[in-house]
Amino acid sequence: QLQLVESGGGLVQPGGSLRLSCAASRLTLDYYAIGWFRQAPGKEHEGVSCIDNSGLSTKYADSVKGRFTISRDNAKNMVYLQMNSLKPEDTGVYYCAADPYSTMCALVSGEGPYDYWGQGTQVTVLS
Repeated sequence: QLQLVESGGGLVQPGGSLRLSCAASRLTLDYYAIGWFRQAPGKEHEGVSCIDNSGLSTKYADSVKGRFTISRDNAKNMVYLQMNSLKPEDTGVYYCAADPYSTMCALVSGEGPYDYWGQGTQVTVLS
């Protein structure tokens, strides 16, 4: 079974940057679309960005468009989320998740078609 582990979260000032990483093990990521989600307290998972299996197609939530960049390196079995110009409303637990059934990704609220999830990494943007 695919295993995902997120890292790179932390505490940052508004306008700062963080780079989140998602490392896969047991299986390679070649056939998986990957999504990044975030969850604020009392809220459902919000799809932030996703990338298809090849890395050629990406999607972004309107709230992060122009500030976040998703990328992947299948040779390293890694997916990244570069977050720039961070705002307090970006605060939450960030998860990466894999969709084993689609080559093109979908931005969804909740878990959608994503079956494999990491444990999350906390991102806190001060106000």
